[in-house]
Amino acid sequence: MTRHPLARTAAAALVAAASLGACATATSQDPAPSAASAAAAPATGTEPVATEGPLDRLPYTPSLDTAAMDRGADPCEDLYQYACGGWMAANPIPPDQARWSVYAKMANENQRYLWGVLDKLSAADPARSANQARMGDYFAACMDEGAADQHALAPLRPLLSRIDALKDRRELPALLAALQLATNNERLLFRFTSGQDLKDSTKVIAFAYAGGLSLPDREYYFKTDEKSRLLRDQFVAHVARSFELLGDAPAAAQAQARRVMALETALAQASLGRVDKRDPYKSFHPMKAAGLQAMTPGFDWAAYQRALGLDPVKTFNVTEPAFFKALGKELARRDLGELRDYLRWQLVSSQSATLSADWVRTNFEFFGQTLQGVPQLKARWKRCVELVDAQMGEALGQEFVARNFSPELKDKTLTMTRQIEDAMAARIRSLSWMSEATRQRATEKLHAIVNKVGYPDRWRDYGALTVTREDFAGNVMRGNAFELQRQLAKIGKPLDRGEWGMTPQTVNAYYDAQMNDINFPAGVLQPPLFDQKMDDAPNYGNTGGTIGHELIHGFDDEGRQFDAKGNLRDWWTKKDGKAFEQRAACVTKQYAQYVVVDDIRINSKLTLGEDLADLGGLVLAYAAWKAQVADMTLTPRDGLTPEQRFFVGFAQWDCSQVRPEYARVHALTDPHSPGRYRINGVAVNMPEFEKAFNCKPGQKMVKPDAERCKVW
Repeated sequence: MTRHPLARTAAAALVAAASLGACATATSQDPAPSAASAAAAPATGTEPVATEGPLDRLPYTPSLDTAAMDRGADPCEDLYQYACGGWMAANPIPPDQARWSVYAKMANENQRYLWGVLDKLSAADPARSANQARMGDYFAACMDEGAADQHALAPLRPLLSRIDALKDRRELPALLAALQLATNNERLLFRFTSGQDLKDSTKVIAFAYAGGLSLPDREYYFKTDEKSRLLRDQFVAHVARSFELLGDAPAAAQAQARRVMALETALAQASLGRVDKRDPYKSFHPMKAAGLQAMTPGFDWAAYQRALGLDPVKTFNVTEPAFFKALGKELARRDLGELRDYLRWQLVSSQSATLSADWVRTNFEFFGQTLQGVPQLKARWKRCVELVDAQMGEALGQEFVARNFSPELKDKTLTMTRQIEDAMAARIRSLSWMSEATRQRATEKLHAIVNKVGYPDRWRDYGALTVTREDFAGNVMRGNAFELQRQLAKIGKPLDRGEWGMTPQTVNAYYDAQMNDINFPAGVLQPPLFDQKMDDAPNYGNTGGTIGHELIHGFDDEGRQFDAKGNLRDWWTKKDGKAFEQRAACVTKQYAQYVVVDDIRINSKLTLGEDLADLGGLVLAYAAWKAQVADMTLTPRDGLTPEQRFFVGFAQWDCSQVRPEYARVHALTDPHSPGRYRINGVAVNMPEFEKAFNCKPGQKMVKPDAERCKVW
């Protein structure tokens, strides 16, 4: 649950690296194209990548940038265009990106800074610490493109040979464990890892997740429009090309690709859709080992776990029982040749980022160019920085924090957070539709939230991760195994509530419903998102809105189902629950009217949680800002009143544009609405905005009070 979806787990980053030739920003970025005035560049605008070099320090951009505005636009008609029109005109999408935004640009600058750090660490200096040596040697190995070309498929040959040697279904559990350790993603049939028990958040148990798909969402396998049918044909052609690169004859490769598609389609058919996955009850199915085994009678789960290095566990959460029942049937009815083809495909596709240039290019041509409309592969240094970030992120985070995050910045963030929590407490006390019983539990949950700012109190130990300067692909596979084994080792152990799910250098923030904590990495607390040189108004509109957004996630349609301890429990009275749902339905109806691209509208049931957080978060940020400046005399600056500066600062956090191909991916897969609607859709519900710009009835950004959506 994030205000902006740039964060990646190590596994997701590596899958992205195989597709876009990158890791950190490939699959779920935000906004879609918008109707721009003549001052704005078209959403498909592209310019050659400027020559980029490593940075010694992070560049400065103010949190309210008047040059980014389009003063010719009327904010009462389109706040987004007014605040961001200049930015869109000056920032066409780089050819190696699916979309471009203030966040993406800031993340790119962070990468250039980290490039400088890693470039220095790659020198074999005996003064390097153990972690510095690991990162430096990993980066040096990754940057050696000539070695990758020379090795070609050699790094995967042992695993490919094991797949070819599969002659008995009883060998599948051990083989699958080896492949999942090497790739650490959900594409090899399913994902097996650890997680908090949804009913008792203090317990860490085994989780079995549905997986097995190459395309971004199950809907890609079933949509019948012309673009979807064409994309499926292009996918099958891409899989066939990959088999040819493995040395298979064209006719055989085409037949194998069709079989891969057939198996993935069967798995997709049995998978939950993204809207259903937002309901935690639909993904909570605790069962004993015998129950899981009964679903897949031909697959030995105990042997699989032993092959992972894990003593067989007794309790599981099977997120999608229907999927695992279907998986059991598919494993029984598919011949071994089909299973071998499928496993070969998923292995080479998952790891293509570590192979020779022809593999990198082939994967990029489909997953980058065809699927997302990206013209150009990312530079190798970007891919290497992102891989280090994915696999040794906290070690890299120590380098980032030491240079860019002060105790004073942490204190300012915590002060703003406390003010926003005070605003939420006041909102809870004043809600006319909430009963006293629910109000008390909501207050209890609010006061139990833990705020994590900057970086973890205890850094991750990478001592068990082996890195060499001569083995890039091996480093990545060992990094995958290290992370999966680290996650599996948590099963049955006490919960570590101090752990973070993002690295400190990440330009993002998140709320964790089961931890009941909010996490603000150091990377998101930098200009232009948080600017210590700027007045309070844009900072509260921008970072304050982010803090409020994450806090509201604890009380959105999904987060509200977890109590103060992070347990899945209905703590609402039935009447209060219905009152919440009625108010949330207003937001669902509003966002369902917005067009993403072509004739595709926002799936507002998928985006509801983020839309609620956007709206509620800015309401809280405005109240906190007013409390902060209550005793101050404020005057206009840059031709903007303080209230106008608040709303422009808010809007400029998501100045962005996106390629139409990616906009279609976004509409199916991203729980965030496009950038224009994350701004205009919020402001139109706030009478404070209408007053700040003296808007008149009949203008697009004006709603009658009776039609405004208001939950928190």
